Amino acid sequence: MKREEVLVTKEELNIQNEYAKKVKEYYDTQGKTPKALVETFGCQQNENDSERICGMLETMGFGFTENEDEADFILYNTCAVREGAEMRVLGNIGALKKIKEKRPELIVGICGCMMQQESMSKRIKSKFKHVSVVFGTHSLYSFPEIMYKAVCENERVISRIESEGRLCEDIPVKRKPGPSAWVSIMYGCNNFCSYCIVPYVRGRERSRDPEAVIAEIESLAKEGVKEITLLGQNVNSYGKDLERDIDFADLLLMADKVEGIQRIRFVTSHPKDMTDKLIATLPKVTKLCRQIHLPFQAGSNRILKEMNRGYTKERYLELAEKIRAVMPDASFTTDIIVGFPGETYEDFLETVDVIEKVRFDSVFSFIYSKRGGTPAAKMENQVPEEIKHKHFDILLDVQNRISREINETYSDRIEEIMVEGISKNNPDAMCGRTDSGKIVNFPKDDTLSVGDFIKVKITKISTWSLAGERV
Repeated sequence: MKREEVLVTKEELNIQNEYAKKVKEYYDTQGKTPKALVETFGCQQNENDSERICGMLETMGFGFTENEDEADFILYNTCAVREGAEMRVLGNIGALKKIKEKRPELIVGICGCMMQQESMSKRIKSKFKHVSVVFGTHSLYSFPEIMYKAVCENERVISRIESEGRLCEDIPVKRKPGPSAWVSIMYGCNNFCSYCIVPYVRGRERSRDPEAVIAEIESLAKEGVKEITLLGQNVNSYGKDLERDIDFADLLLMADKVEGIQRIRFVTSHPKDMTDKLIATLPKVTKLCRQIHLPFQAGSNRILKEMNRGYTKERYLELAEKIRAVMPDASFTTDIIVGFPGETYEDFLETVDVIEKVRFDSVFSFIYSKRGGTPAAKMENQVPEEIKHKHFDILLDVQNRISREINETYSDRIEEIMVEGISKNNPDAMCGRTDSGKIVNFPKDDTLSVGDFIKVKITKISTWSLAGERV
């Protein structure tokens, strides 16, 4: 698609704004402030999409609730990456049928990656009659029109656009209050890893214009946001589709200049597009956190080829060495799939070898499960479940040991953390996060506010968190 075909025009956006006004007017005439419950499943990109959905709902006059019995509109924003997540969503949607029977005026909706799959949207249409709003990822910008038809015309709306998806700036965003924010810099993916459904439900890569990205970051800084995370299925390939000479390294340097922002993170990063220019740029980004998320998925070159990852084990280890050469204190995290079709014990040991050599601070490890519509689902030599779980447990034991050993190096160190609020596990403690991504718990202090930066001396070590005292 040409650039002008990718961007939603101002005229199209104005039409959607008019639909939003009509929905608000509908509820105003009833003397009612409707309430919406938006529940998000999946990745950070889904979270970011939900922030835009909530922003549009707010312009339609909606308030928000977490109570199903109070909601006039319940929407599930879904993930299609793993079958388990889909089953949970379908179970939750099914449970809403009884609520709908008691309150026929309730509008039930489901959107996101699951609904971008034709088979799934058809399944919802035929078997879940109480769901009246269904739309895929590519229909996000037309959400006001969808709601107008559902609310004002009492229609059942099924919207699944087949195109690669379009970029729409100026969609209102409603974020949860806090010092951190997601900033999407691109959408879609061109990699077509053999196990992954994302390119089929998110479309091809579309980079936002850098001016739009920086304008959003500047706006966030004015709102008091201190930390941003730049989002993309593969941030390293940012700019390849733009008709100008700019890449992710350039965008990082631009973001680094925004006053008020104190920390910059990014996810996720693909090894095949980790260029020497980007690596050389990392230490030049003064606000960049030293946590580098670089998924390697598997250590066996044979399995990496079957996964269509585009790099080798040796190349990945070389990248890790190059990054540590310019950022000696870099904290590495990664994604790993255990039990990919055809993976032998010897292949699995290659994965363990990468873990031992790189020494990740933490890993996000997953047991492979089939995803319909992906090449890997049709592969022979599917690994038995008991073998996958056995290897998974071995991997966890290795990584838990390494995580603990790394955390022990923090003992008695003084770390700067950004306060995130009350600890989830202890109401008498507060928590924050180092720029390396470590969670630190410390005694409650009523003089502190969320978003404050303080120094903490680490006094206690555990595998998954640290504890300390303010200094």
